[in-house]
Amino acid sequence: MDATPAPAAAPVDDVVRLTRALAVGGLLAMIVLGLAWELWLAPTGNRTWALKVLPLAIPIGGLLRHRMYTYRWLSLLVWPYVAEGVVRATTERGTSALLAALQVLLCVLVFAACALHVRWRLRGGGAKEASR
Repeated sequence: MDATPAPAAAPVDDVVRLTRALAVGGLLAMIVLGLAWELWLAPTGNRTWALKVLPLAIPIGGLLRHRMYTYRWLSLLVWPYVAEGVVRATTERGTSALLAALQVLLCVLVFAACALHVRWRLRGGGAKEASR
């Protein structure tokens, strides 16, 4: 019988922690921005466009549980928001154009954080991490 203790779980890498924080923070900022934009700051129509943030709430649980699959599909989910932001930033004026530009920046932040997170975990985590 071997008396050596079982190896402890490897500490979470700093890059993984940073990219996770950026992805979660950026996603939450996108939700807050979308709600504030459509409900108070520069509302359009009868404020039903605030519903556009509902799809952004879905991946929060997966990000908090370190689901690799969530990081992958979230990096694709942000692109319609980029398109909306680019269109509104170039066609609208004033506050709405600034909010649209901020949305584009947040989308790029979330995309970059998700892409780096997946890449870093696949590079350092091996087959076990790749399957999660």
